[in-house]
Amino acid sequence: MDSILLPGEKLEPFGSGNQVIVSAVHHFSTDTILLADFSMPKKGSRCAEFGTGCGLISLLWCQKSAPEKVWAIDFQEDACSQARRSASLNHFSEMSVLSLDLRKILELPAKGLPLPLNLDLVACNPPYQPTDAGQHNQIQGKTSARHETGCTFREVASSAARLLRWGGRFCCCLPPRRLAESFSVLQDVGLEPKKMRLVQHRAQNQPFLFLLESRRGGNSGMEVLPTLTLEAENGSCSPEMFKIYGDYKNKSSLSENPSASLKQQGGSV
Repeated sequence: MDSILLPGEKLEPFGSGNQVIVSAVHHFSTDTILLADFSMPKKGSRCAEFGTGCGLISLLWCQKSAPEKVWAIDFQEDACSQARRSASLNHFSEMSVLSLDLRKILELPAKGLPLPLNLDLVACNPPYQPTDAGQHNQIQGKTSARHETGCTFREVASSAARLLRWGGRFCCCLPPRRLAESFSVLQDVGLEPKKMRLVQHRAQNQPFLFLLESRRGGNSGMEVLPTLTLEAENGSCSPEMFKIYGDYKNKSSLSENPSASLKQQGGSV
């Protein structure tokens, strides 16, 4: 089993006997699991994940919903290598990993793209910070995960819109300070916000994250779901978070502290 690991990598269980290869640069955290649950595709769907990093969202889709095909995309080859080996390890033959700059989706003709233009679902956990905001990490992979050094949210949304079929879903998560911007961008590129959920650490805290679903060509009108609270008053996992974690909750430190290490995974778009 260890022969599939490169130096600095390890295996992390994520339920049902499955494991994902993680490293110091490309790993995952609570927001990864939240977005995977929020965006879960229907059985038989054709899906793509942008900025896959270690590949956990795509792996969870394969584990829980039996999609027809999943394309996990990242422009960093080391991330693609991890995700590709994890897909093979878990025998998820429906998952293909592509090393691709998302901007190519906007530039290439349809016949030049390595995936089709009629997908049911695209999901992305995009960089939370614009390029000029906050301090950049010296590790390039982590900088790409947190800051828009690879491509902007507009380019992410535009790429998703091009790949989706009419009525197809685009799901993402961002901090609340980017809510107005995200709505404007999504509507500009033909993706209508349809479902949103705020996330907060405890009941008395302000939300720190929102999960958003938009649809290509959707009508106006949006459903706001009840706010998701990660922790009970004693700091333990809330009942709903235990449900989201599933059988993973018994195998990870995240079950003890679901607020830890948010947005630390190293995916890139």
